[in-house]
Formats: sequence, C-alpha cells, structure tokens
Amino acid sequence: MVDSTRLQRFVAQSWDDEIVPTLVEYIRIPNKSPAFDPDWQPHGYMEDAVKLFTRWAKAKLDAMPGATLEVVRLAGRTPLILIEVPGDGQDTVLLYGHLDKQPEMTGWFDGYGPWIPLIKDDRLYGRGGADDGYAMFGALCAIAALKDQKIPHARCVIVIEACEESGSYDLPHYVEHLAPRIGKPSLVVCLDSGCGNYDQLWLTTSLRGMIGGVLDVRVLEEGVHSGDASGVVPSSFRLMRLLLSRLEDERTGAIRPDAFYAQVPEERLAQAKTAAAALGKQVHAKFPFPPGMKPVTDDLVELVLNRTWRPQLALTGMDGIPTPGNAGNVLRPNTRARLSLRLPPTLDSKAATASLKTLLEADPPYGAKVGFEADKMSDGWNAPSLAPWLAKSLARGSEAAFGAPPAYMGEGGSIPFMAMLGERFPEAQFVVTGVLGPHSNAHGPNEFLHIPTGKRVTQVIAHVLADHRARAG
Repeated sequence: MVDSTRLQRFVAQSWDDEIVPTLVEYIRIPNKSPAFDPDWQPHGYMEDAVKLFTRWAKAKLDAMPGATLEVVRLAGRTPLILIEVPGDGQDTVLLYGHLDKQPEMTGWFDGYGPWIPLIKDDRLYGRGGADDGYAMFGALCAIAALKDQKIPHARCVIVIEACEESGSYDLPHYVEHLAPRIGKPSLVVCLDSGCGNYDQLWLTTSLRGMIGGVLDVRVLEEGVHSGDASGVVPSSFRLMRLLLSRLEDERTGAIRPDAFYAQVPEERLAQAKTAAAALGKQVHAKFPFPPGMKPVTDDLVELVLNRTWRPQLALTGMDGIPTPGNAGNVLRPNTRARLSLRLPPTLDSKAATASLKTLLEADPPYGAKVGFEADKMSDGWNAPSLAPWLAKSLARGSEAAFGAPPAYMGEGGSIPFMAMLGERFPEAQFVVTGVLGPHSNAHGPNEFLHIPTGKRVTQVIAHVLADHRARAG
C-alpha cells in the first residue's frame, strides 16, 4: 500500500525544488508548434525545449536502473522524447504529454506574457506550463515517488511529442515506428486535459473531434469604391453570413444539419448531470464575460452537453478586412474566415468534412466564387468503461490527494492522440486528466498552471500506477 503522507511530501518537495523551477525555464522558450512557426527548425526553440526536458529527465533516470531516454528523430518531422522505465510483470503503461506550444495571443495582463514566467497565488503564469509542459515531470515524479517507497509498478513508457498543438500529424508515424518498443499497453495515462475545478480529480470521459479550415468568398477581382458598387455588387461579408447560416442557427448557435450530430450515450448523460450539479454556475462563471453578458442558456446540464457532445462552430480568424482605422470606402473583393467546427466524440470527421465542404460550396449565392479548404480534421474519442480496479484506484487516489471523490466529464477540445490510441489499443484502460481548470485559459492570454493541482494529480497517478501493478498479483 502507498503511504499517502510520505507520497505527498515527496511530490511536494520534487515540485517545489525541481519541477517548478524547470517549468519556469521552459515557459521562457517560445517553442511554438509547427503550425504557428513554420521555421521552427532554424529558430531552434523546439530544440531548446527538448534539451531542457532531457537534461532534467536524465538526472531523474540516473536513480532508476535500466531506464533509458532517447530523442527519436524521423526525417522531416518534429522530435519525440521516448523514455522507458523497467518495471515488474509483463504489463506496460503508456504515459503521454507534449512540449510544443500555442502562439502568443493578445490580452495578457500588464507585466504578464506568454514567455514571461510569473508565480502568483499558487499559479505559474506563461504559455505551456499547464498545456502540457508539466506532463513529463509529473509522470517521472510519480514513478520516482513509488521507487522512494519501494512499491512495484509495471514497465512505463513515456512519450513526449512536439506537434500536438498542430494536430499531432507527426505522432502516428512515431507510434508506428516505435511500435515494437511501446508494446501493447494495458493502461494509457494522458495528462493533457482539463478539470472542472481545483477541488477534486477530474477524469475526462470523452473528447470532441474537429474540422478546421478556411472559407473564402470572392465577389470581385479587386476592391472598388463602395459608393459606386454597393447595391450592385453583393457584399462578400453578407454572402459569408448566408453561407454560415446553412451550418449554424445564428440566433441559438445550434448546428442545423443532422449530419453533424451523434447520439449521446446514457452513461454520458448521467455524468453530465452529476458534473453540472458539482460545478453549479462555475460551468459558465469560469469564463471572462463582460458585465451583463450571459451564457447561451441557463440550463447547466445543457451547457455541459453543448461543450462536450454537441457540434459547435467558432470563427477563429478573418482576412481581407482592414482594421477600422485603415478602412477606406471600398467594397472589398473577398472575405476569408477560419472556421473551427467541433464534432461529437463518436462522429467520423472525414465524412463530416466532406459534408461541410458540400454544404458551404454548393449553389453559391449570386454565383460568387466560394471555396472551403479543410486543413485539419480529427476524430473525437469516447473512453471505454472503467475496470472496477481502476474506478476504485481513482476514488482512493482522489480522496488521498484532494480529500474529495473524483468527478467525470467530457472535454470540448480535441486530443488526436487519444482517438488514435483508442483504436490501436482497444483493450487498454485510459486515465485522461489534467490541470486546466477555471480561468487557466489554455491557448489564450494569462494561461497558468495551478501548482497545487499539478502536485495532487501527480499523487493520484502514483496511486494508479501502484494499483495497476497490484491488480496483476
């Protein structure tokens, strides 16, 4: 049995003395994912992050006989860190994280910034600490904590990729290349998800898929005087609105075509009700609404289902539109917008992408030149039911680390790695959790890692690794 008090002390000291200072260094490195830094190789920031991670990990692995670390490099692809820690028995545990980052984003508080690490009120601010820089450190710390108590664990394989924020397009190639070394894990641990609050362990039960792409609506070959053309030439922006209305009800935000929906399993409906009851108004209060702004509905269960199992559209970028200060009286030739369509966890993203392209391009208004080019698509993921041993382990671990039982809820984001592993290892159990709680704002301004939650999640993973080995006798 794990001595929870000793485990808590070990983890706290490791985080305070080693992990947080290293994450401070990591935040300073602007190692943006390749989608946001096509010149990532000559810039060298990704390599700086890899060196920082491997330097820390090698020092930790020196105390683990037989453990190995390799930076695997396939031609033309981002690097991948592979760590193997020998264990007892025949089972393998696969633990996952990533070290690439989202871009800067505007709106940071004065004195804060994406590459400016700042610790305040148990929060480590800066890009990447919570999403997902802490994962490798937490995983190795959990293993080290078991070794401190001489508690056996299964063989552990830690994979840290560098392409997750770009859709993990390199990862399948590495998983295939490393298949003999990875083996067939009976447990997969992913530390790249969210938490509904910082008061208990949150297990992610599902992830939405997504389609990302650019919609371009062109009405002219070049801009012309708006006084001359308006009323004769239709506005490209108006036509874009018409096209998007085919997809989304602008009054409610509901996606119109049935092709983008999937049946919500009864178990997930029940978990959504339980999660909504646990979170209360925090379901929506965690978002930085301006005064007077309200969520799309007051029904908390509907809000949980909207962000976990229902398709939703976000327009995340636009082009062809000058800033107001630089806008002349010109009827613009075209409007381009980046669309992000979140899909239910069980929907086929490839089929949905074909449906979306047909929907937007067919019968263009006034014969305008309309094109939708999808450059990202990923299936969602619906977790298998928990084995009894794992459900009990998570309950014990959450009570020991948080003093509260675990909670279960889907996440609205996408982790392509999970869908791929779910298909590749259908018999494996999955623990998907994370530290991205209220106001932590992954991908946005003022992102932070809640340090106490990082410590507690690490403790829970140590409990799970011990129980995973113990279940085999």
